[in-house]
Amino acid sequence: MTTKRKLITFDWAIKRLLRSKANFGILEGFLSELLKQDITILDVLDSESNKDYKVDKFNRVDLKVRNHKQEIIIIEIQYDREYDYLQRIFYGVSKTAIEHLEESQSYAGITKVISINILYFDLGSGTDYIYKGTTRFIGLHNHDLLELNEKQKQLFKKDSVEALYPEYYLIKINRFNDIAKDTLDEWIYFLKNEEIKESFTAKGLKEAEEKLSIMKLPEDEQKAYEHYKDDLHYQASMFESSFGDGYYEGKSEGKIEGKIEGINEATKNIALNLVKTGTTIEIIAKVTGLSEADIKEILQKAVKE
Repeated sequence: MTTKRKLITFDWAIKRLLRSKANFGILEGFLSELLKQDITILDVLDSESNKDYKVDKFNRVDLKVRNHKQEIIIIEIQYDREYDYLQRIFYGVSKTAIEHLEESQSYAGITKVISINILYFDLGSGTDYIYKGTTRFIGLHNHDLLELNEKQKQLFKKDSVEALYPEYYLIKINRFNDIAKDTLDEWIYFLKNEEIKESFTAKGLKEAEEKLSIMKLPEDEQKAYEHYKDDLHYQASMFESSFGDGYYEGKSEGKIEGKIEGINEATKNIALNLVKTGTTIEIIAKVTGLSEADIKEILQKAVKE
């Protein structure tokens, strides 16, 4: 039996609620279940990319956390619908690692980055709903795994080469079959359905049930949230029916001939139609993959025409 209480989607919660220290327990529960270790959030980081790019700020949160080994880790959580998402996460992790290395530090001071990506679209052709990516070096001839020597282990305070490099988690929400076999699955169920079953025991979920009730939002926030949900349904439909295939086909046929001129008509029409519905430029950029500058230029050209 599921609760009747309607809960806020996780992406909205990250943007509006979970950056507050009062709600850190929810994110700590999710991260602890995913990473299989106790995680304590120390701070929400205002990264340089978050300062410079509104779309990044809308879709991403960087957390400074401590794990059960008392190690400090930077965790980047992203959620989006983007055609070139695999390149986006590589870009994001690279920037995060550089941003948090002080100028006077040696490369040994680079902080471990874990990239957690909550995907509301089907990325790639895999059949699983959670994927983990790491960096390992395998010998071409002897097929042995490259390991750290004892001096390196002391310097880096790590036991393996893999532990030095970023980790990537891809959570494909729509691939989950709604059967929760463990506590991590309970979290995935919530991410997909915005519901928490009474039998669920995963860390952070009971707190999420108490704090993420739509009915606890002020009336104006409830209306903004409902509008946001409507936008997401519309954008998902437009993305699947027009943008994804149209963008790829446009590129493969050599139709991109300049910054604005090269954007195919399907993408332009999506942007213009979303403007007519009152959708913000931030969200339009999110669904189309265009920059805010490109969208404004498209609108200016449409007015002149």
